[in-house]
Amino acid sequence: MSWNGPAGEGARRPGTVRLPFTDRAEAGRVLAARLATMGLEGAVVLALPRGGVPVGHEIARHLRAPLDVLVTRKIGYPPQPELGVGAIAEGGAPVFDAGLLARLGLREDELAPTVRAERAELDRRVAVYRRGRPLPRVAGRPVIVVDDGLATGGTARAAVRAVRGRGPSRLVLAVPVGAAETVRSLEAEVDDLVVPVAPWDFHAVGQWYRDFGQLSDADVTAWLERAAWPGGEAPGGPPEPGRA
Repeated sequence: MSWNGPAGEGARRPGTVRLPFTDRAEAGRVLAARLATMGLEGAVVLALPRGGVPVGHEIARHLRAPLDVLVTRKIGYPPQPELGVGAIAEGGAPVFDAGLLARLGLREDELAPTVRAERAELDRRVAVYRRGRPLPRVAGRPVIVVDDGLATGGTARAAVRAVRGRGPSRLVLAVPVGAAETVRSLEAEVDDLVVPVAPWDFHAVGQWYRDFGQLSDADVTAWLERAAWPGGEAPGGPPEPGRA
C-alpha cells in the first residue's frame, strides 16, 4: 500500500503534496509520478466518470497506457437520494453499506427499484462513453482504477470489486485525496492503494481543489478521444469543463 496517512497541515511538509490541487490534471500528474515507480508495465487505466477521467488521462499519458472508463452509479436512499447506501459498477453486483442499511432499517431487496433505475442510467452512460466498445481486456494484466477523490468510497469499492472479478494480475486504486477512514477501509480491497494525502478533516472532494468544475458527458468523451491520439493529446490540448 502507498498512502501518506492522515494529513492536514502535514500535507505541506517537504516531500508531500501541496494542497489544494490546482485542478484534476495536476492531481493526475502527482499520481502518475508515484505510479511510474511501481512496475506497472502493460497496465490499463480505468477511470470513474465523470471526475476521474481527467485524472486518469494524465496517468495514462505519462505511463503510455490505454485509458477507458469504468462506469459506476451510486444507489441512493429513496427518501433522501443524495445519501448513498450502496453502488454498482458495470459488470458487477450491487455493493451495499450493510451498517448504514441496518441503521436505516432497510433491506437490500427493498432497493430493487432503485437498483434497476441506476442500472438503466449506467447502461446509458456506457453507451454514450464507449459507443459500443467493450471494456478493455484486463485478465492477466495490471489495472489502475482512478477517481478524483474518496469521500465515502462506495463507488470505488463497487468498481474495484467488479474489476477483481475479471482477473487482473494486479489491482491498483489510485486517487489524489481521500478521507482517512475511507482510505483505511479500502486497503483490503486492492493490491496497491495510492492516495498521496488522506486528511481526517475531510468534508467533500471539492475542498481539495482550486478548480473543481462540473463535467458533462461531452467532456468525458472528449478526454477519451484525446487519450486515443499518439502521446495522449489531440491537437488543441485538453478540453475545458463544459466545452468539450
